[in-house]
Amino acid sequence: MSLEFHRAVENMEIWSATGDGFSFVITYESPAGAGFHGRAGYVASWRPLYGGNGAIKIGGSAFVSLAEAEKACNTMLGHLTGCR
Repeated sequence: MSLEFHRAVENMEIWSATGDGFSFVITYESPAGAGFHGRAGYVASWRPLYGGNGAIKIGGSAFVSLAEAEKACNTMLGHLTGCR
């Protein structure tokens, strides 16, 4: 199953998707300006949908492109669902 990301907050660089009991979020960060601050690029994270656990950053973040971050999320979903 491939995750289908959608813009979660209008006028902000935040995308989200859910699949197989997991929630994924991608944000765009930059060192300065409006929005999230950090190393420039797309930061991806995941957490279980249920259980109230905090998000876990996906290794390799920050990614250069949104497509690269989406691919990392899909790879992580495959790993998570393969571990069941």
